[in-house]
This record gives sequence, C-alpha cells and structure tokens, in this order.
Amino acid sequence: MDSGDTSAPAPARPLLFVSYSRTDLERARPVIALLEQSGFEVWWDGRLEGGENYLQTTEAALETCACVVVLWSATSVASHWVRDEAQRGRERGCLVPLTIDGTMAPLGFRQFQLLDITGWDGRAESGEAARILVAVRARLGGDAGAPVTAAAPPPPPLPQSPVLSRRTLVLGGIGLAAVGGGLGAWQSGFFGSPASAATSMVVMPFANETGDPDKKFFSDGLARELRTILSRNPRLKVAAPTSSSAIEGEDDFAIGRKLGVGHILRGSVQRDTARVRVSAELVEIEGGLVRWAETYDRALEDVFAVQSEIAETVALSLVAGIASDSEAQQSIAAQKDVGGTQNVAAYEAFLRGMALYDLGAGGDTDRAALVQFEAAIAGDPGYAAAHAMRATMLSAIANAATDHDEVRALYDKAIAAAERAIALEPRLAQGHIALGFVLSNGQLNRRAALPHYEAAEKLAAGDADALRSVAIFYSFGAKQAGERERAQQLIAEVLKLDPLNARAFRSAGNIALFRRDYAAVLGNMKRALELNPSLVSAQFAISVARLMQGDAAGALVAARAEKVPMFRLTASAIAHAKLGDAAAADAAFAQLVADYGDAGLYQQAQVQAQRGVVPAALDVLEKAYVARDPGLLWIRNDPLLDPLRAEPRFGELLSRLGS
Repeated sequence: MDSGDTSAPAPARPLLFVSYSRTDLERARPVIALLEQSGFEVWWDGRLEGGENYLQTTEAALETCACVVVLWSATSVASHWVRDEAQRGRERGCLVPLTIDGTMAPLGFRQFQLLDITGWDGRAESGEAARILVAVRARLGGDAGAPVTAAAPPPPPLPQSPVLSRRTLVLGGIGLAAVGGGLGAWQSGFFGSPASAATSMVVMPFANETGDPDKKFFSDGLARELRTILSRNPRLKVAAPTSSSAIEGEDDFAIGRKLGVGHILRGSVQRDTARVRVSAELVEIEGGLVRWAETYDRALEDVFAVQSEIAETVALSLVAGIASDSEAQQSIAAQKDVGGTQNVAAYEAFLRGMALYDLGAGGDTDRAALVQFEAAIAGDPGYAAAHAMRATMLSAIANAATDHDEVRALYDKAIAAAERAIALEPRLAQGHIALGFVLSNGQLNRRAALPHYEAAEKLAAGDADALRSVAIFYSFGAKQAGERERAQQLIAEVLKLDPLNARAFRSAGNIALFRRDYAAVLGNMKRALELNPSLVSAQFAISVARLMQGDAAGALVAARAEKVPMFRLTASAIAHAKLGDAAAADAAFAQLVADYGDAGLYQQAQVQAQRGVVPAALDVLEKAYVARDPGLLWIRNDPLLDPLRAEPRFGELLSRLGS
C-alpha cells in the first residue's frame, strides 16, 4: 500500500462453508457458483490442495466461517460428515439448510426453515437463486425480509387445560410475538402460507422402522387411523395419499404438491412386544418449515394416547391460525376417536384386516380380512369399527358368491354386524355405510338404505372414501329426488380430497354415465386408467360410452381391453351386434350365459335390450328381480336399458324396486 493512501482496507468477504455429499457434487456446483458470483468466499472440499490435512483444514473452515450452507438430499442425510458439519452450524447459530431433491432434514435439524430448491435450473436470475441469497444474507444479518428459523423449542406447557396447554406447545415462541406484534400477524399467515392452504394436509404412510416387513401393517394402519380422525375435523381438509403410478418414486413434497395441500404429516414407527416409539412431524410444503415435531417413547398400550395427542396437536397447529380458541376446541372435539378400542390385540387385528382390505385382491384376501376383523371383535366385543368392517367384508364375499343360499346367509350376517356397529356407536360413518350397502345391494331396498347413506354423508364430510360410497349410492337414484345432482356434487368433492385415486375417477366416470355425459365418462375413465392401468371395469364404461356415441368399433376395442370377463362378454356381444357381426355377437352372448348363468342375469338383459329383443330382456329382468341381482341398482339410470323404458312392464318393475 502507498504511504500516502489513507483509504480503509477492503472488508473481508464472508466465508461460507458448503456441506454436501460427494455424490451430489453436480447439484452442489450451481449453489457454490451462485454464492461466489454474489461476492462470498466459499469453502468446499473441492478447494483442498494436494497434501493438505483434510480434517484440520475442514475443521478450521467450519469454525471460522460466517455461515454453514448444508445441502440435504437422500444421500447426505445418511452421511455422518454432513450431519457433523450441520451440527456445528446449528451450534454456532449460522446454519442455512437447503434441500436439493425434496428430502427433509433429519431429526435434530428440523427447527429451521428448509428451503426447497429441487426445481432450480441453476440460473442466477431465477426465483430459487434469489431465495438462496436472501436466506444466506438473513443468517448474516443483512436482509430483514429473509426466511427465519422456526421458533425455538417451547418451554414446558403451563398447568392449564389440555387444549390450551397443547396450543401453547404448538405455538411456542411465536405466542409472544403475537402478543407483542398483534394477533393479526399470526392469523394472516405467520408462516407465509396462503389462506387456501392454511388447513389443508395429507397424512403420509408412516415408515416401518421395526426391521420386520411383517410389521408394516402397524405403521401404515397408525397413519390411516390418524387420517380418519383428522378428517372428522370440520376445519381441516385432509387429502388421501392414494398409492398410484402417478406418485410412484416421488418424494413427499412432490406428492403433497400433486395433492394440492399445504402441509404433510409424516413419521415413523418402531415397536417390539412391549414398547412403541412414534416420531411424527408436520411440515409446510412451501419452504419446508417444520411446524411441529415430536417423538413418543411409550408402552405399547399407550399407542392410543399417542395417536390422540398427535391428531390434537396437529389440528391445533393448523386451526389456530383461522379460528378462535372456542372454535378450535370445538373442532378438536369433533375429531375424537369414534368406534375405536383400547385393546392392543384387538387394534392390531383390526389393522391387519385393513391392510388386507386395502389389497382388494379378491375372495382370498376378503376372507382373510374377515378373519382378522372377527379376531378384533373377539378381543373387544365393543369395537364398533371392527363390527362395521366385518359387515363390509361379509357383503364383499356375498357379492362374489354364486350360490343363492350362501349369498342370503352372508347378507343376513352382514346386516346383523352393521346393526351391531351402529348400536355400539351411532356416529360411526362406516357402520352406516356398511348397513346401507347391504340393504341396497343385498336386498335392493334403497328406501331403507337411504337414511344410512345420508347419515354417513354428515358424519364423514371430510372422508373421501366414505363420500365416494355415498356418491355412488346417490347416482343410482331418481332424478326428481335430486340424488344424481347430489352424487355429482359429492364426487367433485371426492376428487378434490383424493385427486390421485383411480377408483375415485372410475366412480366419477360411472356417475357421468348415468347422467349421459359420455365425454365426461371417457375423460374420467382415461384418467383412472392412467393412475392404475390394471383397474377393472373402467374399459366397460368406456365401451358403453362409445356405444352410446354410435362408435361401435371403438366400443369393441374397449370391450376387448376389459379385464372382468362378464363385462367383456357383455360389451362385446353388444358391439358385435351393432357392427352387424351376428355370429360373433351370438357367440359372446352364449359364453356369457354359459359362464355366469343366473349370476349374470342383469348383464343378459343389457345385451337383449341393446339387440332389440325387448320381451326377452324384460323376462330376464323379472328373473333378476326374484334373484335380487345387485345389478338392478343400475336400472333407473342405465343407458343400455333405454330401449325398455317405454314398456309398461319396465315401469312396474321400477315401482316394485322403489327406485
């Protein structure tokens, strides 16, 4: 420096330490380049000179840096080096965590807002780049508008009522900010979430960390039960994390975005014969902020208290921003467990049954599920939910049976089981759905079933599965009663709650079929098959829609793709006849009669009606009525039976059915 130069020395550039997994080097390079271009001195292990002592050099940089920028990924969360470096950044109060692939930070690092840069293309002018710089400068004290860390761990709850103390626990340090800065800051979205996402969430399947794949039913079941409980809260919108090809291999953040929700509840379960450890966290999707996290290490019989506490705390965390204390408490009261048990053995049997039920693989899994639900009832005869699911499985087995006496006996048992469930717990929606189903499908008594579906609609307003069952029932009804319009409204709500569920789109397609909206049939069934290419009966609905549009050739293509032989033969017989191939039509119809006999009476009537053999079609429908063929539920709105609607015999049959 010249002796005459009186200018101050240039300030040293802040040193930033970038911690990452070596396998993520290509993802780390754009971050390093951005920071260097923005005037920061960046230390990363690529700067190590040959012969340098790696540990000493790294430790020196870690201790003298102004900020530790850690890049979390599926690889780095398993790296002891990255965890140690992040730990030192946390201890020194200079940690800036980013996720480069949507992976959440590991436990111990979740009290900091996690910036998700998964979609960053590496451009310095992008929004993600700007957010990275804001986060770093905020940590250095240079940008008041930058993201901040979440509240520090809260003090022990005050000795108040359970609801108030848990609310204090959830709000933690920001409670004081609300007092000092005004409650409006909290209610307008303290964490920056839009109002539409403030109370929307998805409960992801909990990870099974027992080391035993056979225990997966327990972790999955615990998450399912939490979703059921939370969906009863009228203040929450709880989406269903349906398994489908649309989300296969995607991280939780991506799934949450596809579901259109603002938050993720996820966790893990460890257990042995005596104890259970449940870890859970509520995470904001945009920004990755952990709203709440906790680990419970309890005796196995305390799993029910853990389940209730998680559900209550999560609900309060979301509802507190939009409701008064009184309204929040009322919403929590609405989500209390209904029809459950306090018996661990019964609970485990129930969860095993639900895992088998979810498989939906046919008669064998249905019967295996029934055994588990009956074991749950043996463990706790007052377990209303188990009685309801027993009724559900009995009806499913009856639907697949062909022996008339067996069918009647199964339906009788299903009615008794559903009635027992409702007697034990009148507020249990699944009990009403189970009884409504057996009354409508088993006895063709829609009038008796209607009050139970109406009750289920009110009791399970946030449960997509329950609402889908109600919507399907309403779609069978009479237009003048407004049931089909209500079916359309409900299925639209189902698709909002469960937008990745192939069965939901299949139901929407069938409901559209009854409205004669054939374009909607094709659109919904196409989406259903995209989500689940092996889905049954969707191609049948496509075939019917094509037939109604006058496209017999397209109908035949869809018919041949249908996986259910009964439906494939039905649609093929009609399509061949429309195309003028009488021999092929006769062959398909003969095969339908030979293979299914009286178990396919309704389908035989559909074929005869579309072939213009009206008297024969009506004769078969009379036989179907005597046999209580559940296909008759379609009779009011089935377009395949339109050629019969002007016939007096058809009107008389509708009157007898009470449709």
